[in-house]
Amino acid sequence: MTALAFERRRPPAAVRRKRLLVAVANHSVLIAVSIAFLAPIVFIALTALMSDAQTLSPRLWPHPFAWHNFADVFTTAPMWRWTLNTLEYAVLATVGVVVSSVPVAYALAKVRWRGREAAFVVVLVALMLPPQVTVVPLYVMWAKFKPLGFDFIGTLWPVIIPNWFGDAFSIFLLRQFFLTIPDEYLDAARVDGCGEFRILTTVVARLAKPAIAAVALFSFLYTFNDFFLPLLYTGESAHHWVLSIGLSEFRSLHQVQWNLTMAATLLVMAPVIVLFFLAQKAFVEGVTLTGVKG
Repeated sequence: MTALAFERRRPPAAVRRKRLLVAVANHSVLIAVSIAFLAPIVFIALTALMSDAQTLSPRLWPHPFAWHNFADVFTTAPMWRWTLNTLEYAVLATVGVVVSSVPVAYALAKVRWRGREAAFVVVLVALMLPPQVTVVPLYVMWAKFKPLGFDFIGTLWPVIIPNWFGDAFSIFLLRQFFLTIPDEYLDAARVDGCGEFRILTTVVARLAKPAIAAVALFSFLYTFNDFFLPLLYTGESAHHWVLSIGLSEFRSLHQVQWNLTMAATLLVMAPVIVLFFLAQKAFVEGVTLTGVKG
């Protein structure tokens, strides 16, 4: 037999058309939801590439493409300063959440001690407590540091430091994952002479990489998009503004120039979208495995 005998025959056009229609029908809901989510992003991208005159016209497709709008955003606003402030807030807060939440979650899941269940109830209460309830007491607390020589109001430290004392949602998520780790692994490490801290860093942390990555991604996305708390503490200090506050101010100053506003919006959205797609596997795996055992 020749190789041509094994060649796969191409189906007729009618069969291919039927298969395409069946595939579209089977995924119609997903296609509709995807269009609903992608349409605003496409509109923002097209508007960001238009000139001032085109944004006020009924045209949907830019002609010609105004790529200089993205460079104009950096010349008309301190975008680099806002970006550095945002990264400072997001990175330090994320590191603080991971470093402080992992030991607490391990203690609640794998270490037997008196009062463990009561401590877990406190974590659940903190998880269900709206953050707006604690805003005023925390603001007053940070303001009282000024007579002591620590002027935190007007900086990002009041929103960074609390993340180094644990996060209720992160502790709960990590605890649920730690419960899925067999106790035999930990007992074997104890027999070898490992202490609890070494077990946490060498055994549990390695097995819990998906959950830790999910917690880090959650924290980074939340802090990167946070608007309320940075506005509360840095509202009058423009030098410490983050991208969310800067974008709001940029929109108020350039509300007629929709192309620049959309270009700035796209620049703010891009890092989060890229990060999510790069860490999508770890994010989905971590969230999925945390619900295996409760």
